[in-house]
Amino acid sequence: MEKITPILMPKWGLSMREGKLAAWHVAEGAVIAPGDEIMDVETDKIANVVEAADGGLLRRRVGVEGETYPVRALLGVMAPASVPDAEIDAYVAAYETPSAGGEEDDEGPAHQFVELPAGRVRYAERPGEGVPLVLIHGFGGDLGNWLFNIDVLAESAPVYALDLPGHGQSVKSARPAGLELMVDTVLAFLDHIGADRAHLAGHSMGGLIAGSVAVSASERVASVTLICPAGLGHEINAGYIDGFVAAAGRKDLKPVLTHLFKDQGLVSRSMVEDLVKFKRLDGVPDFLSDLSAALFKGGRQAQQIGAGLAASGVPVQVIWGEADAIIPAAHAGALPGARTSIIPNAGHMVQMEQSAEVNRLIRDFIA
Repeated sequence: MEKITPILMPKWGLSMREGKLAAWHVAEGAVIAPGDEIMDVETDKIANVVEAADGGLLRRRVGVEGETYPVRALLGVMAPASVPDAEIDAYVAAYETPSAGGEEDDEGPAHQFVELPAGRVRYAERPGEGVPLVLIHGFGGDLGNWLFNIDVLAESAPVYALDLPGHGQSVKSARPAGLELMVDTVLAFLDHIGADRAHLAGHSMGGLIAGSVAVSASERVASVTLICPAGLGHEINAGYIDGFVAAAGRKDLKPVLTHLFKDQGLVSRSMVEDLVKFKRLDGVPDFLSDLSAALFKGGRQAQQIGAGLAASGVPVQVIWGEADAIIPAAHAGALPGARTSIIPNAGHMVQMEQSAEVNRLIRDFIA
């Protein structure tokens, strides 16, 4: 039995309880390498491809396409050709899916809170060894934007993802809502986790924030990964920003969110409803309006970090979705000295649409 390796329904985030096996990408008898895309899984939040954590010979596909399975259900079995079929059959028959609500159900990133100068901030932590990596979400987002990244990246370093002020479950009353507040919050968070230095990865507005931290406190930053970042050019999809700020209900918000993905089918009902609930929290509309006015007044990006980053000496990586409809991928040219990757078949939320490639790029870079 020790030669048998199971393929299980993954767990993405604390709330996931089940997923639908939408499609297999490998046939029985295929040799799988770690990192290979082996299946598509859909949840009520979003769909994503599943990468193989281990390599081996796929002896049995247990999961059926189109069927829904609980988290950690057995979907496939890998084993060397020398393992008899009878032993595979016995393994499949004996496998018991861990029951929901058990201790194993808490393996996702635990949510914690800390009081910083800006106020109460929520964050998720995944322990590891080495210089920590801090993930910084974009405008209107939260730490859930790193759903497909935090666990994989934690194999290379301790990983933290935080809700910025005005976002997620963090303080909504912090003012003034602007770049300085966000930069100060990230630096205070580094102090909280005891990190003299950290790798930063920021998406969209989070890229602007991560880059600004590197410019203002380069001694605290080991590297910066900018993912579809603001701050490298003036153009931005003002219709998206204004529409997101103004949307009060599902009908208004859903067409706005389609700008985020190349595959617009990823905008699920649950995603829209979660954001509508967020938009209706006390203080959120005013905060987002103030923040938008500070950073994107007149439909232009007010803050530019290219020159400062280039002069900072901090290693910089830029990752962009080729089909980004929010910020043009051409802005990557503003940092000619950076390691740059333009990823096809992805839009602004490239870390979700092409998570396997983004995770690989970040892990290689911080290594």
